[in-house]
Amino acid sequence: MALVKSGWLWRQSSILRRWKRNWFVLYLDGSFVYYHDETQRDMDGRIHIKYSCRDVRTGRECRDVQPPEGKSRDCLLTVVLRDGSKTTLCAESEDDAVAWKMAVLEAKSTPVRLHPPKQGHRPGTGFRQGLGGAPGVTHVIVREDPYRVSGDQMALGLLAGAATGAALGSFMWMPCWF
Repeated sequence: MALVKSGWLWRQSSILRRWKRNWFVLYLDGSFVYYHDETQRDMDGRIHIKYSCRDVRTGRECRDVQPPEGKSRDCLLTVVLRDGSKTTLCAESEDDAVAWKMAVLEAKSTPVRLHPPKQGHRPGTGFRQGLGGAPGVTHVIVREDPYRVSGDQMALGLLAGAATGAALGSFMWMPCWF
C-alpha cells in the first residue's frame, strides 16, 4: 500500500501508562501500523484509521496526559477510536505532531481503489506509463498491505481451528474406550 508517513513516535501503553518508542507507518488505505524498530519485522500493533478513528487531537487538546520526560505537552497526539478507547502518542516536536495529525486525517478521508496489475507491468517498478489520461501524468502502482486479513481468510482459519480442536478432542477420549 502507498506510504503516507513514517517515523518514530512515543506510544503510551494502555495498562501501565508507560511510554515506549515505536516506528510508525501510516499507509494510504488507513492502516496505522507500529513496529518495534524501523526494520518493520516485528509488528507491535495496528489501528485501522478509516474504520476505527473518530477524532485526532494534538497538544493542549490531549487532556489528562503527561508527556514523556523531556517532552512538551504540545508534542502530544491522541487518536480517539470509535469504541471509546484512545491511543496516545508523542512526537519529537510540535510541528511533527501537527504533521502526523494532518497525515492521519488525510488517510482517514482519502478513498482508495485497488486495481490488479495489467499486462506488461513489471512488478517492483512502482510506476506505470501509457495508461491514458493527460500527457505527463504518472500513475502510481499501489500494493495491498501484506498483513491485511480478509473476512474469508479469517472465517476459514476459524473453521480449520475448530475442526482440528474437535479432532484432537476426540482422540483424548479414545483411551477411555479400551
